[in-house]
Amino acid sequence: MTHETWLAQFFNNHFAGVGNALLGLFHMTATDPKEPWADHMVMQLLVAVLMILLLVIVKGRLSVDKPGKLQHIFELIHGFIAESADEQVGHDGPKHTLIFETLFIFLLLANLIGLIPGFMSPTQAIYVPLGCALVAFGYYNYVGLKKHPGTYLKHFLGPIPALAPLMIPIEIISHVARPLSLTIRLFANMYAGEQVTLVFLSLTYLVAPVIFMGLHVFVSVLQAYIFVLMTMIYVAGAVAEDH
Repeated sequence: MTHETWLAQFFNNHFAGVGNALLGLFHMTATDPKEPWADHMVMQLLVAVLMILLLVIVKGRLSVDKPGKLQHIFELIHGFIAESADEQVGHDGPKHTLIFETLFIFLLLANLIGLIPGFMSPTQAIYVPLGCALVAFGYYNYVGLKKHPGTYLKHFLGPIPALAPLMIPIEIISHVARPLSLTIRLFANMYAGEQVTLVFLSLTYLVAPVIFMGLHVFVSVLQAYIFVLMTMIYVAGAVAEDH
């Protein structure tokens, strides 16, 4: 297995046993037991650690009178996501802001970390977008069942009982397509963006890399927001009062 990141090599050299044990919990085995840690796995761990560190730092420096730059950034993110949640979900928006913000910050850091030399964006490995999409899929179905325990599943039958045999497979396909759509959109955009940036970095080292790195930042922010926005729309549909 060829690794792009030094961090994956470090994990495989020092924590191969831990990696194999974790894979064993899910009844999986590595292609090479000596190298169970894939790049996207260690980069996800790094992003998670960065999120925790950032939140600890922000919490320790919270100030009403003299907020720091990092606090301003997180307040900006919170305000933006909270406002979007209110617009999409309605009065139930604040109940779900935490999951929206968590997804957005994780995806944003995961998308941007590939700009640092020696690292890669874990979202360019399809497993990571798929994992996030399954979290979104599970969450909106959970909140729908929780808010409308007696009626949520009835919408699969359609508005007319006679159409139920036709509507059930259509609704199931529609819901299954949602995590697939979230996965493919995020993976395709991040993988393509990463490859384009690497190609131009190899051709020139001045103007073009700066332009494409700026484009990569724009795409990273946009794709993180689109992913969360679609999740908001799914949650809004699940908790809608017409259920």
